[in-house]
Amino acid sequence: MHDTQAPLWQPSPSRLAATHLTAFTRLARAHWGKALPDYDSLWQASVDDPAGFWSMVWDYCGVIGDKGTVALANATAMPGAKFFPDARLNYAENLLRGRGDATALTFLGENQLEERWSHDQLRAEVSRLQQAMRQLGVVKGDRIAGLMPNMPATLAAMLAATSLGAIWTSCSPDFGQDGAEDRFGQTTPRILFCPDGYWYNGKIIDIRDKMRALADSLLSVERIVVVPYIGKTAEFAAAIPRAVTLTDFLAPFTAQEPFFERVEFDHPLFILYSSGTTGKPKCIVHGTGGTLLQHLKEHQLHADLHQGDRFFYFTTCGWMMWNWLVTGLASGATLMLYDGSPFAAEGHILWDYAEDLSCTHFGTSAKYIDGLRKLGLEPKQHYRLDSLRTLFSTGSPLVPESFDWVYHAIKTDLNLASVSGGTDIVSCFALGCSNLPVWRGELQCRGLGMAVEVVDERGKPLRGAKGELVCTRPFPSMPVAFWNDTDGSRYHSAYFNRFDGIWCHGDFAEITEHGGVIIYGRSDAVLNPGGVRIGTAEIYRQVETFEEVLESLAVGQRWEDDERVILFVRLKAGVTLDEELSRQIRERIRNGTTPRHVPARVVQVSDIPRTLSGKIVELAVKNVIHGDPVHNLTALANPEALELFRNLPELQA
Repeated sequence: MHDTQAPLWQPSPSRLAATHLTAFTRLARAHWGKALPDYDSLWQASVDDPAGFWSMVWDYCGVIGDKGTVALANATAMPGAKFFPDARLNYAENLLRGRGDATALTFLGENQLEERWSHDQLRAEVSRLQQAMRQLGVVKGDRIAGLMPNMPATLAAMLAATSLGAIWTSCSPDFGQDGAEDRFGQTTPRILFCPDGYWYNGKIIDIRDKMRALADSLLSVERIVVVPYIGKTAEFAAAIPRAVTLTDFLAPFTAQEPFFERVEFDHPLFILYSSGTTGKPKCIVHGTGGTLLQHLKEHQLHADLHQGDRFFYFTTCGWMMWNWLVTGLASGATLMLYDGSPFAAEGHILWDYAEDLSCTHFGTSAKYIDGLRKLGLEPKQHYRLDSLRTLFSTGSPLVPESFDWVYHAIKTDLNLASVSGGTDIVSCFALGCSNLPVWRGELQCRGLGMAVEVVDERGKPLRGAKGELVCTRPFPSMPVAFWNDTDGSRYHSAYFNRFDGIWCHGDFAEITEHGGVIIYGRSDAVLNPGGVRIGTAEIYRQVETFEEVLESLAVGQRWEDDERVILFVRLKAGVTLDEELSRQIRERIRNGTTPRHVPARVVQVSDIPRTLSGKIVELAVKNVIHGDPVHNLTALANPEALELFRNLPELQA
């Protein structure tokens, strides 16, 4: 057992001396005329003087563009503050700063398709795509969409669109027809990119029927561009109205020096979508400058991403981590793209990739780490990971036992950076830091420039206690708007209804004595037996230590004028929940938390519903067990799983 009084990892003196954050802190001391002896003092200065801090980030990270003379206008308004109101810049120009034959990106498909693109090759492809878009009349503000795998052509299409000031929006090809319509039907793209099929879990997935239906329903789409992947591009394009192969789309054009339309700091760059489990997805519009500046800060000052580093994140194009990953080009990193199941080749495929490319920064989900642990795969036994410096985890809280496992099974000298933020801010509120120790079960720190607090129900700040995660001051990556929200009422309702002038994110969290953060789950999924608020992650981190349990889901059931905790478990194949296992689960929850956390019922189910980005949906299950409607089944990857929770006899007594 690890000594909880000591950190799991600390950076060596030589590593500390070479980090971006150490160099930036020297500049910050000179700028503010303060000693800034530690991270907390730098964080405090960054939130006390956001104009000065973000201006320094612009300069340190070498943003290409005109910064203007004002760093922050209307500084106390939230929403309403304006960062760099006079600035002009282009996102794609910043990502395409590399030149020559050095590697810009690598790609691995589950089917073992491999590609390597140099910086010059990426620029050339962007140039040809850009010319093809301009010939169709694409201009600043138009929407370009991708129903695409995480592959090089997707990145090139996004860069071509944003180089023109157009707005990129994407989903992954596993989205169903209704899910894609719910998203793209609201944002009305002019061009839609799709593959001729894709691979997952050893199978080719045919999407022709879905694309025909989308062509019929998305009347704004003037051209569907079919990207080669499984080798059936021509016949696929012939079967889809208004479709053309990528080869034919680009045929008239030869590569030139790309053109870059410099736009306002808040000009829309990306439209991302909420999960949509309570209705149609919110279309969250993120600005050009805020997205770029926030990502540069997180990549360089927190993740310590340097020129030539190899940066991998397991993500689809329907998750904000794709947007976060690709901005790594602006810091000079080589992107490592992957498409397919992360457990292909019996769980080895991503680690083969990491070793072969000498990956320096490896990103994944907490569920993947738990899945590896339960597979019994210990990467350090099979792979040389000398280059690996940082491992990112997000998607759900990383349980303390998974912290232990990473240091036991992957690498001891590793910055394990659990991060939390989300689609709403296309970035992080709390995350890792290469200069700080890693404490078991904690996100290392609050992000620089992010005035994050945890408050009680009256809005009073808390330390060492659980409450609502809020941000009390403006930051550049706040959404610039929701699409089609003309009066801003939906935007205001989403973040500012709870506390006036303060962003309430909807996470149940705690700031620790180390200055770190623990996320206990979503506030709207908090359990409330006997009036005591309990985060679902507190239960999950106990239950999922059982080898028999693949995953679990906890909800509150209304019962006898109170609420009781119900725990659902999905078990390994061949394992049945008997009285002994149920007793052991309850006992471990009681010993690891409090008697209030102990579920009144433990129920085995064969599947647990999740969103298309892989997050379990407690609220949908809670609605089902109470007989309430679930409003948007298209947001779920496996909506049929909800039927497993309906009218359960175990919940009737």
